[in-house]
Amino acid sequence: MKRKLNAAIGVAAMIAGVAACGSDKSSDKSAAPEDRTGTVTVWLMNDAQTSWPELVKDVTAQFKKKYPKVILKVQFQQWSDKVQKLDAALSGSSAPDVVELGNTETMTYILNGALAEVDAKQFDNSDTWIKGLTDTCSYQGKLYCVPYYAGARVAIYNADMFKKATGSDALPTTETALTAALDKLETTYGSKDDAYSPLYLPGRYWYAAMSYVAAYGGKIATYDKGSDKWTATLESSQAQQGIQHYIDLVKKYNHGDQTKDETDHANVEAKEKTALIYGNGWESSVVVTPPNGNKKLTKAIKTAAMPGPNGKTLPSFIGGSDLAVVGKSKNQDLAKYWIQLFTDEKSEAVLASKNILPNNEKQLAPLKTNPTTAPIANAVPDAWFTPIAPGWGAVEKQNILPNMLVSILKGTSVADATKAADQKIDSLINSAS
Repeated sequence: MKRKLNAAIGVAAMIAGVAACGSDKSSDKSAAPEDRTGTVTVWLMNDAQTSWPELVKDVTAQFKKKYPKVILKVQFQQWSDKVQKLDAALSGSSAPDVVELGNTETMTYILNGALAEVDAKQFDNSDTWIKGLTDTCSYQGKLYCVPYYAGARVAIYNADMFKKATGSDALPTTETALTAALDKLETTYGSKDDAYSPLYLPGRYWYAAMSYVAAYGGKIATYDKGSDKWTATLESSQAQQGIQHYIDLVKKYNHGDQTKDETDHANVEAKEKTALIYGNGWESSVVVTPPNGNKKLTKAIKTAAMPGPNGKTLPSFIGGSDLAVVGKSKNQDLAKYWIQLFTDEKSEAVLASKNILPNNEKQLAPLKTNPTTAPIANAVPDAWFTPIAPGWGAVEKQNILPNMLVSILKGTSVADATKAADQKIDSLINSAS
């Protein structure tokens, strides 16, 4: 892998030599802070714009107080087209200085040599950063991004619907009890509405499917240190059990379009077309926040640990975002300073106050005992993650896992579908994309 990384960095260096950073020319680093000039462009995802805009405003004010002559541009991006826009910007002359990356995206850009190395010691609470996030920023002992926030998937349910159907507004703690409750919800609400799904579990929702794989002890791929190689393992009996379990739940309880992904599942719950979704903890607020959310459900929407197979909690995917300095930036010191401000203890406390998991165990600890955040915060230690492999980005881009799931829903056997998926994954996973 080291040879691949060096080669990728060589290509990136050639690109950088041809095109200067898109934001600005290098400013005089020896100048006093009040005399520094230049431009720093930050790409944040739209979550920050809609859910914690006051944090962005505060950090902007802090940055401008120290560097009043530096132009700071914070630009909000959409998840749907961010990667395409970033790839185009990196190959041209309009690359940002700071970019937010989903934690499954980081390895592609690390291996492509697109990100600058950073020093963990320069950032608050780095000694207690959540390991799952730190791992996504690390390669061969070096750090290429800074954990921003963590996420975990939990059950988001309509307590009023459960109360009416089962007599209890609490989510059952075992899957056996949960499916019994879902059957009662089917009887109570399904007879009135053919589009009602007791559990809305979309067929292309591969994060959920792989949680069931993890519940049975399976993995997407395994790494052999001796050969320095990843091998896809969806054909294993454990993985196939998990996938079949997931498919069975989709077929039995999702009465909508089973071939969709999870993008709008919060809206489905907001329209009262389901009593339960399996989503990121923060999506509970999406369900009840206008314009797409349903404010009247504010008291009804609750979160809980999702019951899984064999009497255990369903393992959650550890999601989240990282912040990176783009290697082509001519003002890397200013970019790093902005990230320092945006991820310091004060800033992470703002995220925690909104029930967003902070990037470190120190500030995560109180959320583990808060009834509102406990299901999410306690899901982090046992969470699973995608293979931290050179070609994982290519596997995601080709939608291998969601396409595999849809093919099974349309009649392909689990054995045949996983065999085909493993072959495709093996062809991509060990090569830097």
